[in-house]
Amino acid sequence: MKELAVAKEQRMVVKLGSQVLCDAEGNLNIEVMTNLAAQIAWLNKNGWQVLLVSSGAVAAGRGLDDDRLRRISDPVARKQVMAATGQVSLMETYRSLFEAHGLDVAQVLASKSDFQSRGHYLNIRGCIEALLVVGIVPIVNENDVVSVTELMFTDNDEFAGLLAGMVNADLLCLLSSVPGVFDGDPTAPGTRCIEVWDDKLYKIDDIVARGTSGLGRGGMGNKLKTARKVSRLGTEVVIADGGDKDIISKILNKDNVGTRFPAVRDTSPAKRWLASADAHAVGSVTINAGAQEVLSDISRQASLLPVGVVSIAGHFDQGDVIQILSGENGRILGCGQASCNHLDAAKQIGLHDQKPLIHYNYLYLNE
Repeated sequence: MKELAVAKEQRMVVKLGSQVLCDAEGNLNIEVMTNLAAQIAWLNKNGWQVLLVSSGAVAAGRGLDDDRLRRISDPVARKQVMAATGQVSLMETYRSLFEAHGLDVAQVLASKSDFQSRGHYLNIRGCIEALLVVGIVPIVNENDVVSVTELMFTDNDEFAGLLAGMVNADLLCLLSSVPGVFDGDPTAPGTRCIEVWDDKLYKIDDIVARGTSGLGRGGMGNKLKTARKVSRLGTEVVIADGGDKDIISKILNKDNVGTRFPAVRDTSPAKRWLASADAHAVGSVTINAGAQEVLSDISRQASLLPVGVVSIAGHFDQGDVIQILSGENGRILGCGQASCNHLDAAKQIGLHDQKPLIHYNYLYLNE
């Protein structure tokens, strides 16, 4: 791999899917992991700070004695035990592979609850930022020991997307077992891999319905949703084949590999956090058609004013995340941090000449 001319230190999040990381028997694929370590070492040498999102803990835990696993009747507890024991093996493998390139690694485990409060979010971001600054490669994974059902991310693509926003990454690489996003059934004649995603030309539901792929826990539909959301927050995204041993250098060289989602606009750190906090809102406000029209106008930087609010729901305090609902159909339009508590907000419903209930700087709108 040739050296790159990097104008400034840049950040990349690399997510390696379980179908790439594991072989046909479900065991860790050491060859893939070795190639990945070499590619990240090359990136580090060329001025990139890299955060790796890796599956594989449960797969590594399969080495546990079968007799002991059979004694655990609860399937959830069995998976937790495999994850807990597998994390040790997984990290030792990564440590050894990166050490060969003179790099140190650190393990960071997170669950969905770590993104729910601003305090937890800032704490984990501070840790990852410090690791990146001193040249240590953070290897991040969902904490399968505590992440069950409602506490789970949809998949590691969603998790990687949230982390990309957290560290203000320049590039997110979602490496899977397919070359990219196809415009139809990959086995059908004439089907091609989409080079650059364009919302005007392609729709997620159409692409998935044509049999694009069925990857991992979330499938291609969730990959597409993550890629489009992250690109709207200012990070370029590429979905590509993680089995290609030179895939990262090809992506950076703009070779014709994978499907690119160009960064649409830059977004503040607060809005990046809010993009992950919608599901954790403690209250909501319903707005009228006029307010919805104003907020939906991307040419304006508009705050949500009390005059556009028709109702308040839930008990929230100043600084809490609240959802914004459409008065027309109840659809969730976005979320934001409340500038006052629910009692004061209720008193201001429909009033003119009031301070914003949600300031533009702390407001995030869905598509």
